[in-house]
Amino acid sequence: MRQHELPTPYYIIYEDRLRHNLELISDVAERAGVKIIMAFKANALWRTFPIIREYITDSTASSINEMKLGNEFLRGDVHSYCPAYTPQTIGEYLQGSSHLTFNSLSQWKAYAPVVNSYNSLDGVRHVSPGLRVNPKCSVIETDIYNPALPGSRFGVSSAEIGEKLPDGIEGLHFHALCESTSYDLEKVMAAFEEQFGHLLHQVKWVNMGGGHLMTREGYDTGHLVDLLRGFRSRHPWLQVILEPGSAFTWRTGDLVTSVVDIVENDGINTAIVDVSFACHMPDTLEMPYKPVISEAVEPAEGLTPYRLGGNSCLSGDFMGDWTFPRRLEKGDRLTLEDMNHYTTVKTTMFNGIQHPDMVLCDSHGECHYLRRFTYDDYKSRMS
Repeated sequence: MRQHELPTPYYIIYEDRLRHNLELISDVAERAGVKIIMAFKANALWRTFPIIREYITDSTASSINEMKLGNEFLRGDVHSYCPAYTPQTIGEYLQGSSHLTFNSLSQWKAYAPVVNSYNSLDGVRHVSPGLRVNPKCSVIETDIYNPALPGSRFGVSSAEIGEKLPDGIEGLHFHALCESTSYDLEKVMAAFEEQFGHLLHQVKWVNMGGGHLMTREGYDTGHLVDLLRGFRSRHPWLQVILEPGSAFTWRTGDLVTSVVDIVENDGINTAIVDVSFACHMPDTLEMPYKPVISEAVEPAEGLTPYRLGGNSCLSGDFMGDWTFPRRLEKGDRLTLEDMNHYTTVKTTMFNGIQHPDMVLCDSHGECHYLRRFTYDDYKSRMS
């Protein structure tokens, strides 16, 4: 089946674009001598994992469900981090993780005996414990995505730790980026080394978290490689780990929708479409940002601007304005670009709105359904 034959709405993932990103990420990892692992929080579309597994097998998990997904489908190491483990979850995390990062000294104190006991069960099993630290270097403008804000709940400060790490900690983890550049990482890395450099001889690995958007056009991968090589030359005993999310699926897929009605009120033309910003593109409202539409053009005299309205009853489920080469009509298809990261993992069924279909377009241009949603999917969420 070809793309134009598919009924809307649907998310479409392009295999050739996905492979391009994976090849770039693998190349950076090899040139820099670091391990790059996949973060499921940005994309957990496991039906595409057979492609990803050809390049990357290790992952990072922030929940037991993500940990299980990594073990089942990527089948490599799983580096788990959760802001707060509980007596009910710690055992399962230990069984399914290769690395386990703790968010606070009190969490490590509470579960160090459990970790040590697990690691000594048969002399073979070993989960490597780490501690998340906060270098307090803020390079993110949008507060909702900034883990380094004053008063952040994420990570331990250098002052809290002092001169020596708690016994048993084998790694340090920091995460302070979001769709950031290598020059942002350079600032955070400098703050990290300044505040925590005296502790690095006590650990085996450093995880530099996510937010490294190395597949974005214009990203300076050469600078990133030099930066990582420099860090490794200063600390050659350390394994360096990066866990980008968006970089894996950046610009690898779109959301295709159709205009189902056009209404005009107070001089504003709204094209109502068969998707929802609130349900299917929540980051456009949370971030917020205005997605690119392939069919849109720059505003010009004589062209009518349109607001797009989602098909839920939420009053704020709209965004604008876009202009098009001609007036929109019912049935027109619109392509909202770059909708394969932080979209499908955040979709909701608010209002009972049906999820768009999931489609993979292979390297030959043939489209295959990965998933089609039904009433039973909605019903199961409510049970």
